Amino acid sequence: MKSTKSIVSFAPHEVRRFISPLTIASTALMAGIVADALTAPPAPNFLLAFFGGLGIAYIALAHYLLVRSAFQSATYKLLNALLTGIGIGVFSFLLPANRTEIIQPLIVFGVVIVATTTDRWSAYITFLLIGFISLSTSRLQVHTLEGALEMFTPYLISLIVLEVITRLKQTTQQHIHRLETINNISHQIMQTLDKGKTLSLLNTALQDTLHADTYFLGFVENDQLNLELFYDDGEYFNGTRVPLAGTLSGWVIKNQKELFLPDLREDVTMEGVNLQIIGKKKTSLSWIGVPLSAENVTGILVLASYTANAFDHADLELLTSLGQHVTLALDNALRHAQVEEQVRLDSLTGVYNHGYFLKLLGEQTEQAAQSHTPLSLIMLDIDYFKQYNDTYGHLVGDRILTSLCNAIRHNIKQTDAVGRWGGEEFAISLPGANGRQAYQIAMRIVETMRTVRVEDRDHQTIPIPTVSQGIAVYPDEADEIYRLIDVADQRLYVAKERGRNQIEPGADFWVE
Repeated sequence: MKSTKSIVSFAPHEVRRFISPLTIASTALMAGIVADALTAPPAPNFLLAFFGGLGIAYIALAHYLLVRSAFQSATYKLLNALLTGIGIGVFSFLLPANRTEIIQPLIVFGVVIVATTTDRWSAYITFLLIGFISLSTSRLQVHTLEGALEMFTPYLISLIVLEVITRLKQTTQQHIHRLETINNISHQIMQTLDKGKTLSLLNTALQDTLHADTYFLGFVENDQLNLELFYDDGEYFNGTRVPLAGTLSGWVIKNQKELFLPDLREDVTMEGVNLQIIGKKKTSLSWIGVPLSAENVTGILVLASYTANAFDHADLELLTSLGQHVTLALDNALRHAQVEEQVRLDSLTGVYNHGYFLKLLGEQTEQAAQSHTPLSLIMLDIDYFKQYNDTYGHLVGDRILTSLCNAIRHNIKQTDAVGRWGGEEFAISLPGANGRQAYQIAMRIVETMRTVRVEDRDHQTIPIPTVSQGIAVYPDEADEIYRLIDVADQRLYVAKERGRNQIEPGADFWVE
């Protein structure tokens, strides 16, 4: 799961900080070469002094270009590698035999500067050019061990330093890239109040920054862990439920501590904890888990790998930081959802209020029209409820209302909806249900209400009022929601006129 994004580059001022000591040393060395060339007996070496002056000028130009961020250009990278390699190679040829030791630090300085300011391949071009020109024109004798060491030592040092610098740069740049990715996604996470988008952003962050064979985000639900985001070896297993007891995840959540296990081949010495395999039947050898804890969130964020020692403490720090942002975002999202839900609900009964139910009914009828399926609407009213309140009091009346809503919810599906239409009148929408099915649901509500027991303030059981119901079906009987409501409401009125405790139309109507 390697990121496809390019690794970030160092800023010019950061590169200048790295190479300033080498730049100063190189300039001083070139100035010494110029001074030595101009004072060399028996006559000044003007050619060497000229090339030394060019070298100093190029170093100054390079610093200017670095300030202007020209090192980001691929053309300049190649040009810089060629000029540096050819320049140092020419110097090695022009230096007098008694000054050849000066070329050794220049070789190292040149390769190091190119490796630091550009990239590995530019540094290798410089290295090869210096080597080719210097060795082909060298006046050193290599038939002795001392001569061979003197000739090849600077090249060996340059090669080693080149690789060390390149790998340090890559490691540092990758770490910077990961931090920037985490910060950017964390910023996006904190701006959203949608749980689904938060999980999607988390998935992106894990894919782009942390190289793991498997990862999951789980929330505690009834002594189980519900994995709402679960990736394992190229496949998603979202919605998986696993037990908490005796697991590494359970230990992290119970103790509210991070757990870093770099090599699971070693015995896990945690009391009551046994390793379990979830997802694909492959054993993880590295594991990191961080707890997620807030008022509305209790869970865990986990990384794992099939390779031992795949993670380090930097990964643990990044996962912990990401987990903290995700926890806060999810907690905010759940709070927002709760507030929105409260706005939609009737404060006494907990069913949808009139306004939201009407909006939801409109959406459900649109979906029914698109899918060419029926939708039934039941309008329900408690018979003689005002007299009931006057006789037993409003507190008992409130209990009847909540008991009725519980009875309705007990007999409908999660995709159905119930709303308080006003006072003791309720509306029930049944997407996908025809008239006969709606009649059966209405009958079950009546039967459930017969089993309800309510006591007055003296703890005496009191009789439960009956209900009247009217049914209408979309689109067969009405192709618009207000017409649908009107038909169901008229039938409710007919049920009341027939003596109440009735369902209109009756069973025979729906059989026909």
